Formats: sequence, C-alpha cells, structure tokens
Amino acid sequence: MSTATTAPALYAALDTPAPLEALLGDPDYRDNPLGFDAFLAADERGDLLQAGERALDAYGLGAEFVPRRLGGRLDRADRLARVLRPLFRRDGALALGHGASNLVGSVNVWSGGSTQQQDWLAGVLLGNGRIAAAYTDLGTGNDVTRTAFRAEVRRDELVLNGRKEIINNLARAEAVTVLARTSEEPGSRSHSMVLVDMAAAPRDRLRFLPRYRTSGVRSMYLGGLEFRDCPLPVTSITGGTGEAMETILRAFQITRAVLPAAALGAVDQQLRTVTDFALGRRLYHRAVADLPHARSVLTGAFLDLLVADCFTTTVCRALHVLPERTSVYAASVKHLVPTLYRESVDRLAVVLGARSFLREGPYGIFQKHARDLPVASLVHAGGTVCQATVIPQLPRLARQSWLSDGPAPAALFHLAGDLPELDLGRLGVTAGREDPLLGTLVDAAARLAAEPVLGPLCAQLLDELRDLRQSCLDLAPRDRTPLAGPVSFRLAERYGVLLAAACCLGVWLHNPDHPGAFLRGTGWLAAALARLTARLGCPPVPGADAAHAEVFAELVERHQDGRGFDLVGRQLA
Repeated sequence: MSTATTAPALYAALDTPAPLEALLGDPDYRDNPLGFDAFLAADERGDLLQAGERALDAYGLGAEFVPRRLGGRLDRADRLARVLRPLFRRDGALALGHGASNLVGSVNVWSGGSTQQQDWLAGVLLGNGRIAAAYTDLGTGNDVTRTAFRAEVRRDELVLNGRKEIINNLARAEAVTVLARTSEEPGSRSHSMVLVDMAAAPRDRLRFLPRYRTSGVRSMYLGGLEFRDCPLPVTSITGGTGEAMETILRAFQITRAVLPAAALGAVDQQLRTVTDFALGRRLYHRAVADLPHARSVLTGAFLDLLVADCFTTTVCRALHVLPERTSVYAASVKHLVPTLYRESVDRLAVVLGARSFLREGPYGIFQKHARDLPVASLVHAGGTVCQATVIPQLPRLARQSWLSDGPAPAALFHLAGDLPELDLGRLGVTAGREDPLLGTLVDAAARLAAEPVLGPLCAQLLDELRDLRQSCLDLAPRDRTPLAGPVSFRLAERYGVLLAAACCLGVWLHNPDHPGAFLRGTGWLAAALARLTARLGCPPVPGADAAHAEVFAELVERHQDGRGFDLVGRQLA
C-alpha cells in the first residue's frame, strides 16, 4: 500500500500551521500555557510540563509511532520527522520523552515482534501509553554487545537479572524493550530483545534506581531499573532468540534518520531567536543584522539547516525507496547533521552575546535548546558509534560502486511524491554493493558541467569522491574495522559530506514543482555546496557566495512571515 501524500496535498496547507503546531499555539505568547515561558519554568523545576503532556495526549501523539496497519498514523518517515519538529521547537525533554523514547522503543517490536506483541504495544501507544528503550548499560555505554544484563530461560519462564541505567522514561513507561544477553557464547547471536509489560512484571522483583539529573533536558526523567530474578513469559522475547543485533541494526536506521530530522525544529528556533535579536538590536547606528559578521553567521546557519533538511529528508525517504541501501546513509546522517547543528548554534551564540547565557526572558529558550541539543544528538547512539558502522563498508562501496553506479530514482528526492509502505523487513543490515546517492552526485556533475558556478563546485566534489575512493581502497586491514584509527573516521566524515552534497543536488534537480521560487533557483544550492566543499578543504569557487544576499533576504522574509526555515517553509503558530 502506498501513501496518498501528493504535491498538492503537501503544499496546499503552507499558509496554515501543522496540526500539532497549531495545538501548541504561539510559543512567544506570554499567556500561552504551552509557551516558552512555561517550558522554561518547567525546565528550572526539573519536571515535564504537565500541560504539554496533556496536549500531546489530546493530539494522540502515540499514534504517530504505530504503523497504519495496526491502527496508527505511521506511514512515512519524512512525515513523522515533520510532525515532531514543533515539539523539538519548544522542549527537548518533552520531545525525547514522548517522541524519541516511543520511537526508539517501538521500532524493534514492529521489526521483529510477534503479531501478539505488536497488537499489544499498538494498544499501549494508541491509548497514550509510553514505551522505554533499555538497550545500554552504564558500564559499557553504546557498546551494546558487552551488556551485562541477562535473560535466562528456566523451564517455561524467562528470568531477567541485571540493571539498566540512564534510560529515559523508564519509571513512567507501561512497556519496556530490554536488550539482554541470552548466551555466553561470543558473537552476534548471543543477545535477544525482550518486551516487558510493566504491569505484569512482579513488583517485588523490580527496584527502580534513583533519577539522574542533567544539565540539558533537565525535565527528562532519566533513571534506571534493576531486575532481580524477574520471571516473564518466554513469549516476551521479541523475534527469535539471539536475533537482537540484526533487529537493532535494521530498526536503528529509522531512528538515526528521523530524530536528527525532527531536531531541526530546535535549531530553527535558535536561528529565529537570534534573527529577531539581530534585526531589532542596533549597534554602531545600524542593526546588528547589517554587520557583515552577524549577517554571515545568520546566512550560514540558514544554509546549514537547508543542507540538514536535504540530507535527513532524503534518507528518511530512502527508508522507503532504497531500504536495502540505507545502513550507511542513516548512520552518516546521525554523525554529520548533529555536527552541523552544534556548529551553527555555537556561531549564533556569538552573535547573541551574553544573552545566550540567560535562562529566562525572551532569550531563555536559546540557552535551553543549547543545553538540550547535545543530549538529543546522543539518543541511543552517538556520532562516533555511527561512523564505526560505516567504516567497514567503505572499501567495498569504493571498489564496487563509486564512480560507476547510476543515479538514485527521482522519487527519492521529490519532497511531495508518493512513497511505498515502510517495510522494516526490507531494511538491510549492510548497504550491499551499490551507492545510488553518490551515483546521483556523479550524474549531477555531468548534467551541470557547463554551469559557471555549479559546474566547478560539482567538479570539486567529484575530485573529492575520486580521492576518497582511492583512500578507502588503500586502507590497512585493521583500519577497515570498527577498531580503526583516526584516518578511517576522517574518511567516514568525508563520505557523509559527499552524501549531503548529493542530497542537495538531488532535491534541487527533482523538485521543479516546489511553490517557492527561492528553492527552485540555483543560488541557495551553490551557496550550500560551497559550505560543504569548504568542509572538505576545497578552495573557494568564484561566484559561489554571490547568492548570500538572496539567501539572507529569504531568511528575513520567512522570519517576518513566521514560516519555517526548512525545505517546506510552512506557517508556524
């Protein structure tokens, strides 16, 4: 079954806020119980805003994480990311507690759970319940293969022993997915996923651990749980015994693509706050926005948001269009996009100056998001872990696909085009032998070779791809494993930048029906590619920054009209 979202359906509502955005209301309105002031006050108290939780229950947010075949609204990954952006715009703790936690906890059940497990969890989420994801141990962190948590089959029971710590919403969840070691044998077949019904688990075999307090997302309930010979039905195992690692590698592709795309809402607000300051504050007899440095920072942040949206949206769509190839794409998104966000926020803080440290008032939300974003970027897997999954695949891709593959299908990039149903079973554990995104880069370079600015930029990217290919082929055997040295991680980073450039080119080439003349033009594309080639160490291309005035004008116009700084540019509340 394919979705029914077409170009007219996506773009027809641009002048009205998205449903969740409208429900939450204008966050700058002081009397709004769901405004920035209320979220800042809750953050200072260290408690989730109850009015926010009630609003999400009224909206039925849990249905967004349940597949349509089970009665929910989850049909396409790019749509889910856009749904969650208004939440990230306002409060990272609520976004993680009611968004990321439910997504990370449920995808493994949709991927490998039995019919009974899926039906039960769908009922929990559709009834505004929560699920927590207890994958990591405090002592081993993101190295989930070393978990000390044990699950043992004893006659007709599955007995759990061990502790799971620093888990979001664990004490407040009706369901928990737990990663457990089910065999002492080495290798990837020694771990299983367990779905725990917290209401059915005997309370005398559970001990809730003290809550951890954090500097960012201070309202997030981060705690732990200890299982002491806790008996559960054997049917609590999700998928087959020993299949956890394969299930995780598939399911995490969804979270690695969707969550960075959703977190764009927070950086959008960061840019909005600083743009408002820069336009209104006067210095040296003119607005701060007229100062070259400030204007350059604002323009650069807007371009980085567009790059991030091109990359994340394309990879979200790839989960549907190219499910066998998204292993390296999603991992690269999870590394590069949070880096773009962090760098943009750091530069924006310089423009805002001392106000960037305020925790209340009109600039308090900037400080809150600046503290929240680093935590959000580490949800279930940090960037280094993601790079470690990419590195072993690079030599094979370099040898068998780069510079020879054809381009990805146009459907991958058409923002409002239909998508096939999301089928987690088709997601590949590895990316195989083809790399259509870099094939799009090669194709675009040929199509744009005669363009005076885009042509040289694409030529630089193509040269970088050739150099990357040779460097990957020359890697020593040890540097082709997750235990590789720094050189391999630098190659993985360069690969991610080239993927982002390919996504920008693909989005521009395949969206001639976009209603915004700005995004149909070449100016933003040249400026965005110039930022990416600069990250690769390439020399400036003459004329690549000529569109900065046009980009800044678009930024100001969207700010004054109250529209998003993403590829869609929909009206905000």
